[in-house]
Parts: sequence; C-alpha cells; structure tokens
Amino acid sequence: MLSFSSALPAFAPLTAPTLTPVAQRSAAPVMETTADLEAMAKKLNPIIGFYDPLALTAGPYSALSERQAIGFLRHAEIKHGRVAMAAFVGFIFGSNGIHFPWNLQGDLSYATIAAIPAPAAQWDALPTSAKLQILLFIGLLEVLGETVQPHYMSGGVPGKYPAFKDAGVPHFALNLFDPFGLSKNASPEKKARGLLAEINNGRLAQIGILAFLAEAKVPGSVPALSGLIAPYDGECMAPFSATDSGLPFVSEMLGYNLHFGWTF
Repeated sequence: MLSFSSALPAFAPLTAPTLTPVAQRSAAPVMETTADLEAMAKKLNPIIGFYDPLALTAGPYSALSERQAIGFLRHAEIKHGRVAMAAFVGFIFGSNGIHFPWNLQGDLSYATIAAIPAPAAQWDALPTSAKLQILLFIGLLEVLGETVQPHYMSGGVPGKYPAFKDAGVPHFALNLFDPFGLSKNASPEKKARGLLAEINNGRLAQIGILAFLAEAKVPGSVPALSGLIAPYDGECMAPFSATDSGLPFVSEMLGYNLHFGWTF
C-alpha cells in the first residue's frame, strides 16, 4: 500500500479541530524565526545553507505572524517528507512485485495487482472501494493530526502527531509520532540530531519519488534511472482512473485536458 501514496493528493491543513485535545504544555512555547531557520540550514547542508528562492519566510504576512508561518512551513515539510519516504520505499516494493500473500478483495489478490509493472498503474487497477478506503483513512489521519495541542502554528511541535487515544479515538493506543517509544526518553541533543536526519531524509525522498514518477511518465528523462522504471501512460496526479467512472465528476475529470504548450 505504501507505493500508492505516490499517487495521492496532498491534503491542506483543516480548520480548527473539534476532537478531544491533548493536555497543554506547562512551559511557554518556543517558535522558530527566520534566523533559526538560517542557523538550522547550515547544519542540514553547510554547502547550500539557507535557500528560500520564493521568499516564503520573508512575508509580508497579513493574518499570520512570522513564527506562525514558519511553523506551518516546517510542519508541511516534515509531513510531506514522511509521505515521500513511505512512497519511495513503496515504489521500490511495487516495482519488484513485493506484496501481501492474501487477497485484497473477494477473488482479487494482491499478487494480481503486483503483477502490473508500474506502481502508479497498480493504483489505477485497484477497485474503487479500495481507493476510497485509503483516501478516507488519510483524511481521518489529517483531521487527527490537527488535534495536537498546542497547534504547530501556536507554539506546538511541527510534525508531532497525537496518539489515537489522546485525540479522542477510543480503543486505539497507537502513537504514530513515536510508535516504539524510542524518542520518549531521548536527550534533547539526540532529538535535535534526529530532527536534522528526518528533514534531510525527507528532502532526499521527495527528490527520489519525483525522479521515479518522471522516469515512469517520460522514459529517459532521468538518465540514471533509464531502463530501470516501468513506463506509465496514465496521470500520476489523478486520484481516480477510468475504473472509477461510476463516481461523481470522475468522467468529467478524465475528459479534461490541460495543455501547457509543450509536448513530450
């Protein structure tokens, strides 16, 4: 299932949470500034350093303060990096036919899906009900992720995710933020090193999964991957395909062609 995440759309942060919040911090929150980002950038990559070509951290800010905007940007980067790391590993699994040994749904086995060479085409071949389950589950995770208190735009920890039980979901003790309790008792220095590693790994994974998708869509576009990635002639960014035409608006979406003035 990890390989399917490469074809999923990003969900924008939702509005104020309505689920049960976790306990507030006792200490005053400390939020990052542009100066903090510049200092961290040297640790992340001393050669490139701080790189913000779109001036996202420079403002001007209207409804958001500098610290709120940076909290949003940091959280978004960590979250997308995690998705990209899962997608990168999943793409490799899907490309090599690694799958669960049981049936996906009814008589449809995971082996049948895995026999399709391109991971993006594997997503297209999933039953509509399976796609909806995955998308709705991701939407649920997004809602729960916004229940962390304090919020990442109000002094909370960017990238932190609540345990299900703390977010108001009964009978679930799973903690996606620290599932094995490895960082619970870690020193501040170890946590700081882990954050740097996660950000760097997430950035590399985003480049990697985009390279996979580019080579699949346009063979030869990534010379280092030439001949290693199965070609895919579908739309990488579309959540649904012709097999989902029974859903509202999907047929209209599939019939819409957007031309940017170039051809491949």
